Amino acid sequence: MRKTPKRFLQDKRAITPVLSNLLLTVVAVAAMAIATTATYVITTNLRETMSERIIVEDLWFNNSTGISIYLRNVGKVAVHISAVYINHTSQSFASPFSLEIGQHGWLNISYAWASGSLYYVDIVTTRGTHVADYYKAS
Repeated sequence: MRKTPKRFLQDKRAITPVLSNLLLTVVAVAAMAIATTATYVITTNLRETMSERIIVEDLWFNNSTGISIYLRNVGKVAVHISAVYINHTSQSFASPFSLEIGQHGWLNISYAWASGSLYYVDIVTTRGTHVADYYKAS
């Protein structure tokens, strides 16, 4: 016995499984798109942070200007200095201070220092990289 076209369209037994499979496929594709996007954003930020390298080549305690730090960008991305701490206290400097790839320059900090004292200098970039060490004023 053959079904007529009108009767075939009224038979709804197979529509529910098809719609549920289609909905499940759409949800799975959307979830994978969100996961892929999140992974890309996280790894891009991580790659930039890991490629950020800055070194202190020289540090001078000057009577007139305070402390002068000679920095060099040896990484694979540009570096932007966001904060400088001396003995864990935030210090002001000529901002914005940025170094492109391979660039170097002096970062001057107004600070009253005492000869023979030990100072902990911590330089922080906008990506959160810290370059810190102890320096003795002579």
